Amino acid sequence: MIRMFGLKNCDTCRNARKWLDGEGIQHAFVDVRADGIAVTDVERWAKAVGWETLLNRRGTTWRGLGENDKADVDAAKAVRLMGAHPALIKRPVFEIGTDVLVGFGTPEKARLKRG
Repeated sequence: MIRMFGLKNCDTCRNARKWLDGEGIQHAFVDVRADGIAVTDVERWAKAVGWETLLNRRGTTWRGLGENDKADVDAAKAVRLMGAHPALIKRPVFEIGTDVLVGFGTPEKARLKRG
């Protein structure tokens, strides 16, 4: 089964869930804000896709961080920030077995269909 991580109020996550349902693809949704997320999951995702891909620097959560938090970000600091502020994780994140996908574009849809 595919595990999808995101935010219930995120438009992209809502679209992804609707698409998965429409395609008949079984999935479990985890709201990273309401349900929480383990730092070990964030570490694993960062290793799989790269912390630069996983860190959402375009959202309001990033803009709301202090300058010290935004300065000199490396892998360890990015993982720590995403663990403390799950909305900093780009969405959605999909786990398909040991594979990790971030985002919901054409390549991700193709991979999700393969299961």
